[in-house]
Amino acid sequence: MPRIIDVVDHTNVADEELVFRVPQEGSGDLRFGSQLIVGESQAAIFVRAGQALDAFGPGRHVLSVANLPILSGLIGLATSGRTPFTADVYFVNLKDMPQIGWGTSKPIYLEVKTGLGIMLLRTHGVMEVRVSEPMRFLKQYGIGKAITTMRDIKDRLQTILLGEINSILLKSGVESLIDANRVLEEIEGAALVNLNEKFDQVGIEIKAFEANPFDTVNVPVEELRDLVPIDVWLNVLERSKRLDIGMEAARNQGLGGALAGAGVGLGVGQGLAGSLNPQAGNSELSALQQQMAQQQMMMQQMMMQMMQNQQGGKPAQAAPEAEASSPTTREEIQALIDQLEARFAAGEISEAVFTRLVAKWEERLKQL
Repeated sequence: MPRIIDVVDHTNVADEELVFRVPQEGSGDLRFGSQLIVGESQAAIFVRAGQALDAFGPGRHVLSVANLPILSGLIGLATSGRTPFTADVYFVNLKDMPQIGWGTSKPIYLEVKTGLGIMLLRTHGVMEVRVSEPMRFLKQYGIGKAITTMRDIKDRLQTILLGEINSILLKSGVESLIDANRVLEEIEGAALVNLNEKFDQVGIEIKAFEANPFDTVNVPVEELRDLVPIDVWLNVLERSKRLDIGMEAARNQGLGGALAGAGVGLGVGQGLAGSLNPQAGNSELSALQQQMAQQQMMMQQMMMQMMQNQQGGKPAQAAPEAEASSPTTREEIQALIDQLEARFAAGEISEAVFTRLVAKWEERLKQL
């Protein structure tokens, strides 16, 4: 004989509980005339054969054909008789969920013009959310589960939140940690509109969120491959090699050092290709080899210019001006900027000269 549930309710709601099924195991045997009690900040939804059907708000309800039109149509009951039927009742918690922690389990990356061309950022904070569309939320996350908690959907919400933060940072064109934190303060309120458009797709409303200031993450170049797209990683490898060459050349200021720097430059393509993952595509390798060939030619020109400068007795501070006269392509100009950064870091040129030349060639890049 089937077990009839005459009163259906759910009063003991856990702190992070979002959806609770009655009964927890198997399916419930109900009948018209049974009572459904829905508490404040709850919604009750009847599900049969995995399909969400009729929904009820707070209050005491007597089940009938009138208030279960979809379900009664499926089970073929035309009257409000006492015939038992099988269905599940899902109670959806509509209370606010404050102090839900979030954070960058994987750093946010931004492409910048200085250094290795990339900056890794991390932050964390809390948000306040609630289920705003119980039917939509149940269909996506609750059906088939005895209980659904915040832990079950937290990763999805965090992905949406961080994606919006990253999108705003990219559009703002930030180039430093200070700029990123300034933008973060501005978007704590402004981003809610865009965030709610995305959260609404899963039946959730984000009511507030707070973020701690960004800090930067430093990882070895090899480990960047797991954190950024492959094309970004290849660009970082290329810039890393160029900076190493520039630092070596800056440390060797004599004629012998210039020749040694040229020798290192001639071997950079082979060294970088050897450090690539064997699974990298042929098109990626081919493009990288072309870029490195251009960088090798640029390095040779720069080293020859250094030799000529030294033979002509020109002062060290004039060398950047001479170097700055030869590049014509975007790749050559970027290589020159990288070289200037290395020489400035080594103390070979003054800050005034460095700032003026970098500004000049960045302007040329924009024109190209």
